[in-house]
Amino acid sequence: MAAYRFIHAADIHLDSPLRSLALRDADLAALIGDATRQAFVGIIDMALAERVDALVIAGDLYDGEQTSMKTARFLADQLRRLEEAGIRTFIIRGNHDALSKITQELVLPPGVKLYRGRAEAVGIERPRGEVPIVVHGLSFAKAQALESLLPGYRPPLADAVNIGVMHTSLAGAPGHDAYAPSSLADLQAHGFDYWALGHIHARVAHDGRSTVVMAGMPQGRDINEAGPKSVSLVTVLDDRSLRVEERLTSIAEFGRVRVDAAGIAEWPDLVAAIGRSLRTARVETRSPHLVTRVEITGATPLAWRMRRDADLLKAEADAAAAGLGETHVEKIVLAVDNPVLAGDGADPLVELARLVESDVLGAPAYRTMLGEWAGQLRGLLPPDLRDLLGADEETAARLMETLATDGIEDVLARLQADAPAGTGD
Repeated sequence: MAAYRFIHAADIHLDSPLRSLALRDADLAALIGDATRQAFVGIIDMALAERVDALVIAGDLYDGEQTSMKTARFLADQLRRLEEAGIRTFIIRGNHDALSKITQELVLPPGVKLYRGRAEAVGIERPRGEVPIVVHGLSFAKAQALESLLPGYRPPLADAVNIGVMHTSLAGAPGHDAYAPSSLADLQAHGFDYWALGHIHARVAHDGRSTVVMAGMPQGRDINEAGPKSVSLVTVLDDRSLRVEERLTSIAEFGRVRVDAAGIAEWPDLVAAIGRSLRTARVETRSPHLVTRVEITGATPLAWRMRRDADLLKAEADAAAAGLGETHVEKIVLAVDNPVLAGDGADPLVELARLVESDVLGAPAYRTMLGEWAGQLRGLLPPDLRDLLGADEETAARLMETLATDGIEDVLARLQADAPAGTGD
């Protein structure tokens, strides 16, 4: 008797726009933008190499309204490779797919089952004597599904292995809208053997009465989708038990590299510390490329110089990363303090810094002015970029406060650099 094997993937987000990354580094944005396609090709290659029976995609193949016919043709060409090898594909639409007009217009190969807005149960043709397999699916009919989709699914077929495919936020997760919420307990109580889930971009797996797996995504797109990304290779054994293997798919892996600059007083020592931290992160990275955000912390006499010479510091970090191969510095974040601020000296720059902190930053008039500036800046941006300044009033206020604080630090850094000998440095 032969086992039944399938790959469970989700949240591929083909050709997702990388607006904020593109503003900082167009070459890096091109790498990550193409990585989603490369990861999908890698999934197809894996399916062929493993000779699986099916590919199951639990929603969000696309990234919404901007999907082009070029992207759709790429998808169809890749799925046709599976078709030619006799491998079936089962797809449900997620919330992003529901926004795409291309999703409804694209003609897919005959071996692709695209579920619609009403639940269906598809039986798999298997040789006599082998365990029956049924794949249940239900797509998002609209971009939002505020209620659980679970009541719409059919009951499990008796004496068969039942696989459910759903796009859901489960009980909710930070950074993800509460779409089609379903509790783990309810999913397991429904009676399916395996739930192939999508929507949350981090891998989650639960064993129990049912095996419930949130596949995560095959390729991260920014620092908030850090770490290696993967799919699941699922084997249904002859005794109806399941074996689930995580398989790496990410081409580029995002990660934060932290550098403790406490006590470092010389620029070459700081550069060396950055290099060591990048080297450690590169060794620990499982994906071909590493994209890092370098976060420097600690109290150091170099704090203001780092702010003043941020472009030079980024160039030093880029050089260290290039020497490691396939390593890229997306951004440097400074959370450093100048130890002189903790003293009681009469340094005029120190006094100015304390005055700004005590009398300016917390003043209601200043905060009101920041809000007005944010509104003016937002009005100058194209509509699709305005969320960069905060999607709501509270987020925008926090962002402007951070920018203002960083700006003050930059001004003090330049004043220190220009101070005559014996003052400010």
